[in-house]
Amino acid sequence: MVLPLLKLGTLLLKTLSKPVAARLKQQAGLHPRFRQIIVSMAQANHQVTTRMQRRLYSHATDVEIRPLNEEKAVQAAVDLIGELFVFSVAVAVLIFEVQRNSRSEARKEELRKQELETMKRRDEALSREVVLLRAKFEELEKLAKGRGLSGIINFKRAETEGAKTEKPA
Repeated sequence: MVLPLLKLGTLLLKTLSKPVAARLKQQAGLHPRFRQIIVSMAQANHQVTTRMQRRLYSHATDVEIRPLNEEKAVQAAVDLIGELFVFSVAVAVLIFEVQRNSRSEARKEELRKQELETMKRRDEALSREVVLLRAKFEELEKLAKGRGLSGIINFKRAETEGAKTEKPA
């Protein structure tokens, strides 16, 4: 029951992060100092991606790359910020899930170790009991051999008589 609720909670967190990212994108374009920083980031990103594309498609790389106009740069930067925010929330949820699963597995492993230790102790106790019973059986065999065939019959008769006398009591 806990696992489906936890999964639902993480899905809700991811879903709620998208409007927060949209609001962040909206506010990012309005502040002048932050706007200047993101415009320079967007221009640098545009330069790098354009060079990479030109190299991949074997186009001339020595041609001057025109900078984006300010509005396109702001839009590209705020889109990147929004995606980074959603991505960071998803990564945080993933890390949380992995840690939760590892703790759960550690608890399960500890329980398995305890059960194994209990079984080992039970096995050792049973082994000691078997050794004790074998010793008693060998002792009884020696006594029976010492008495001969009549000793075995008398032993069985005495055993059955003892059982009969114990029942009514």
